[in-house]
Amino acid sequence: MEMAGVGRRERTRPGKNSAISGSGMMGFAMTRRLLSAGHDVTVWNRSAGKAAALVEAGAKTATHPCDVGATAGILFMCLTDAAAVDEVVFGPDGLATAKGAGKLVVDFSSIHPDAARSIAARLKDANGMGWIDAPVSGGTPGAEQGTLAVMAGGDAADIERVRPYVLAMARRLTHMGPLGAGQTTKLCNQVIVGCAMAVLAEATRLAVNAGIDAKRLPEALAGGFADSIPLQLFVPRMVQGIHSPPARATSPPC
Repeated sequence: MEMAGVGRRERTRPGKNSAISGSGMMGFAMTRRLLSAGHDVTVWNRSAGKAAALVEAGAKTATHPCDVGATAGILFMCLTDAAAVDEVVFGPDGLATAKGAGKLVVDFSSIHPDAARSIAARLKDANGMGWIDAPVSGGTPGAEQGTLAVMAGGDAADIERVRPYVLAMARRLTHMGPLGAGQTTKLCNQVIVGCAMAVLAEATRLAVNAGIDAKRLPEALAGGFADSIPLQLFVPRMVQGIHSPPARATSPPC
């Protein structure tokens, strides 16, 4: 997903009920949840054709990021890396060229905490637009089911302002501290998941080498201290040598 912002039709003034959203693996599912929750959504995607199904589901379209930035009060983004975020915000027809006073960007991208703080400060100086760094965990299944965990950095009042909208897409939104705190929390998440993946691979190989039915490890360990979402999701794939299509316990680039 590249960007998104939302508002209830019956509770939002004209000009405050739009969204920008891309249509990648995460963004498509998250935008569908916004639409299902009754929000007016305007989508923008670098490859316009990818948003066609969202338009059929009721979303509007915008030609440039600044077009949505001119009308939406809350804008959501989820991009591949900091360079992509910088381009959408500060490139030609980017968010920084729109009037931004009183508006908020919620960035679901996973980028360096320093980059989040720098982009937020530059955008604030450019047009007064606020920023929340809010990377997610839960992957595409979490986006589809609305069970994502969102870890956010920013002003407490801003977090509460966007909470009802974020919870249309996620199960949990946790305010971790000032700008950059969300990205630091995501780094903690990745350290934990990365270590777990290595251990799961070792355990799976041990089971296979010992001649036991490794496919039954998730069933045997379910509910015990060793149980986890990565165990249930990845061990069956490891046993069968499935590498494509990729499955992720954490969020992929949107």
